Amino acid sequence: MTFQPDRGLEQEDVDKRVETAIDENDVVLFMKGTEIMPQCGYSQRALELIGKHRDEYETVDTLESLEEYRNALSEHSGWETIPQTFVEGEFVGGSDVLSELDERGELSETLAGE
Repeated sequence: MTFQPDRGLEQEDVDKRVETAIDENDVVLFMKGTEIMPQCGYSQRALELIGKHRDEYETVDTLESLEEYRNALSEHSGWETIPQTFVEGEFVGGSDVLSELDERGELSETLAGE
């Protein structure tokens, strides 16, 4: 069986998945790949940074329907790039923003929703 990225879910289904993931999780990372097998360096970096400060968080693999996820996420964040991190329903940023927050010693507090 071969992996076929972007096989395409309906936009409405992806919109609902994004809305539900943001609403139902304190911290959610929309990424390329999974926790076990990230599919891009930026997603890997975001996982490492969040994992330094939190044991529990949700991840969503966007490769299943990449364009639809980009569209849905841009409605919430104004960004089309992935990964994207949301804390208590608020967009925080991608791996670059997480890195900056970590360097300033603010990432733990941000991921705690404080």
